[in-house]
Amino acid sequence: MYSEDILISVRNVSKCFHIYEKPADRLFEMLLRKSRSEKFWAVKNVSLQVKRGEAVAVIGRNGSGKSTLLQMVCGTLQPTAGEVILNGKVAALLELGAGFNPEYTGRENIYFSGAIYGLSAEQVSDRMHLIEEFAEIGDFIDQPVKTYSSGMFVRLAFALIVHVDADVLVIDEALAVGDVFFTQKCMRFIRDFLKRGALLFVSHDTNSVMSFCRDALWLDKGEVLFAGSAKYVCEKYLEDYYSEINGRKSEEQFKEQENELKENPLEKAGHLLFRDSRQDFVVHTNLRMEYSVELFDCNSASFGEGGGRIINVAMHDKEKNPLSWVIGGEIVTVRISAHFRQQFKKIILGFVVRNKNGQHLFGDNTCVHSLQHGWLGKNEGEVAEALFTFVMPRLPAGDYVISAALADGMQDQHVMHQWVHDALVFRSHSNSISSGLVGLPVQIELR
Repeated sequence: MYSEDILISVRNVSKCFHIYEKPADRLFEMLLRKSRSEKFWAVKNVSLQVKRGEAVAVIGRNGSGKSTLLQMVCGTLQPTAGEVILNGKVAALLELGAGFNPEYTGRENIYFSGAIYGLSAEQVSDRMHLIEEFAEIGDFIDQPVKTYSSGMFVRLAFALIVHVDADVLVIDEALAVGDVFFTQKCMRFIRDFLKRGALLFVSHDTNSVMSFCRDALWLDKGEVLFAGSAKYVCEKYLEDYYSEINGRKSEEQFKEQENELKENPLEKAGHLLFRDSRQDFVVHTNLRMEYSVELFDCNSASFGEGGGRIINVAMHDKEKNPLSWVIGGEIVTVRISAHFRQQFKKIILGFVVRNKNGQHLFGDNTCVHSLQHGWLGKNEGEVAEALFTFVMPRLPAGDYVISAALADGMQDQHVMHQWVHDALVFRSHSNSISSGLVGLPVQIELR
């Protein structure tokens, strides 16, 4: 079937670089036929497959082998072992300025790069106005690209790959330097492109990964650490991130950050909870928004240092009654209870609502409240709870989860003791009257 076409097939690919202590060692190695180098395996035995209509992400820290893997997919590096099979034209946006001659103007580089992608000069001329319109760099297109900012580099490079009739896009973190308006334009193009092509995507933004990609690959020191659904891999990546930063925190860092915040005291925010003008009408129509809520799953996957444990997460109404069914637009409270196995000096409890792809939709924690009213501490064996009250937003039909977290410290300097991925599951049974990922209560006047 067309939708099952495999456009990228990477089979047991490895890449080895030879590291020389001194430049002269290269010559000695050639003359003496004796190795004077150390082998560095940037990529080790990696396999992946991307079909038409699919997007696969590669995540990992700097130096993990992501860029090397993408360069082998694009053909700019040859693998030491394994093979890369491509079915269709590949367009790549790798490191900034790759493939551009800095002395040439933007226009000249478009003709030069277009020829590399197999376009004739006439074809490039026919598309030049579309490329200029997409890039939005004005008269700079006739200036040498060595005068460009990093943002203009991205604009020109992306505008080019959009118009070369590629079957496969390979994008390596480059969009991170673009402004928000251009980035959103690129994201819209990618969503449309995935109806007919394939995407291999590298990003440190796990929300973008979960938004675009069904599957993901986590590289660490050149090897595949985890592979599977984007949601699963990103959760593991998040767990590893917290494991590392927890090992770096110190009491001095906590105190330093708290003093900085006290120098800029937060003003108490007023809470404006108005009622959506459509609520009473919608409740009695087929547009009524309903959510079924499951019970807290104490066995849900979690990670953390274990100094405390979340023992319950529930959704309540304004009378504090547990809810198994919620009406959209009504006021609800998410209650998180935690038990402490050791002393906590500065408790942070929080939650995040995510959709089935793992995208974070909204959430909050107790940190700012504690800065306003004083930090809550607990001793071993004690219990604490946090209550978050808000108007239940309108969410498209589907499954959602609430992730809950317990930490000790400050907003940016804390020890994560437990993060429960899918603490509470709820389902939207909705014919939503809003658009987007989340619909907020709105007051409407028509005059």
